Amino acid sequence: MVAMPAPDTSVLSRREAIVSALREIVPGEGVIANDVAMRPYESDGLTAYRQLPMVVVLPETVEQVSKILSYCYENGIKVVPRGAGTSLSGGALPLADGVLLGMGKFNKVLEIDYPNRVVVAQPGVTNLGITKAVEGNGFYYAPDPSSQIACTIGGNVAENSGGVHCLKYGLTTNNVLGVEMVLMTGEVVRIGGKHLDAEGYDFLSLIIGSEGLLGVVTEVTVRILKKPETARALLVGFPTSEAAGDCVAKIIGAGIIPGGMEMMDKPAIAAAEAFVHAGYPLDVEALLIVELDGPEAECHHLLDRVSAIAKDCGAVTLRASTSEEERLKFWAGRKAAFPAVGRISPDYYCMDGTIPRAKLPLVLSRMRELSEKYGLLVANVFHAGDGNLHPLILYDANKEGELERAEHFGSDILRLCVEVGGVLTGEHGVGVEKRDLMPSMFNQTDLDQQLRVKCAFDDKGLLNPGKVFPELHRCAEMGRMHVHGGKTAFPDLPRF
Repeated sequence: MVAMPAPDTSVLSRREAIVSALREIVPGEGVIANDVAMRPYESDGLTAYRQLPMVVVLPETVEQVSKILSYCYENGIKVVPRGAGTSLSGGALPLADGVLLGMGKFNKVLEIDYPNRVVVAQPGVTNLGITKAVEGNGFYYAPDPSSQIACTIGGNVAENSGGVHCLKYGLTTNNVLGVEMVLMTGEVVRIGGKHLDAEGYDFLSLIIGSEGLLGVVTEVTVRILKKPETARALLVGFPTSEAAGDCVAKIIGAGIIPGGMEMMDKPAIAAAEAFVHAGYPLDVEALLIVELDGPEAECHHLLDRVSAIAKDCGAVTLRASTSEEERLKFWAGRKAAFPAVGRISPDYYCMDGTIPRAKLPLVLSRMRELSEKYGLLVANVFHAGDGNLHPLILYDANKEGELERAEHFGSDILRLCVEVGGVLTGEHGVGVEKRDLMPSMFNQTDLDQQLRVKCAFDDKGLLNPGKVFPELHRCAEMGRMHVHGGKTAFPDLPRF
């Protein structure tokens, strides 16, 4: 009989001490330390990777967040912030020796200011929840990720999320005016506000898309827009994906900026139609959904222009929505594409890379070659207007080697994006998924400069470590000229 090693009592006692300290800060049911109860937190949307956290803490107030981070900072404890867990890049993957800080209880809309056209919300409010709060007065929040019914505005800030209407109305970074954030030291800072642009350095642009590496957002101020007078969607079918890609480039080249322009290939079309019954044509190789919005006369004029361009590019089907219900049905199929593909494959790996629009036909052709090379099917769904690709690689994790082949296939797709002048991510973030691919896009000097920003906010490297950067624990090497007396030196930021 092989003797099992005795448990490390020092590690166990340290965990018990941490759990006890957190329960002092967040009493009641706000601390979860039972392995079974922590299972829902073991992964985010990238379910291929799983890890139980050391402990989960669910604060309800900014003061509690501040005290948690201050305690962890003083005791060298790692912290992983988490919103709704819809991240597809492993951005919220827990650490076995870290605290998982869940922000789900920060779920209130704090203020609706119609004169200034802004909403102030806590980070746990869902993306769609913001629109629901203002739609009765004819307003909405423009960025609309496919997961908008579940993903939170705090998570959107962390990943700089986009959506089907980001082509015309921008990503999260173009629609957030201010945040309140707690730094790793426990300091609470407010950056931006209701005004159009903040004074001083543009820290807001650093924070949006920082993937929880710089601080924990506790409040978000977003701009809201008046609902367009008219919106119509056009379904355009093509005999090849290359023809559809060519049409995308020509529409933008003609100076037309649709409210949204999405593309799906044949496997994705079939899956979405079977799931939603949106009325998609099943005899085409690629489908474009093009939405035009604005004043009625402009909308109809642009619809005619886009239809003419599509016909010149070889479109074989053209169908415009004739009612608001039909328009929403067209979009329902696209927004349900991810779960729809889940019905036709045991598993799928959702990628996220961005390319110049003109390279779309080339990249689609190369992806078909990679599909044959790895022996795995791929369904393509993407924001065609801004070149943000979301290939869904189909595999079966129960078959030996298929997950590894899917990962290598995905890495090759991302390298291809960089090769043609694109980037590793458009809206899902780097997380752990793309972390080791960062050197394919950035040299060591680039990475060092980015890491210096991380260290300026988090000098001990305790916030979401292991994400984004291929190398760990390098803040000391970067130097600590940015830290004075344990306080992060941003003298022009107001503190509470």
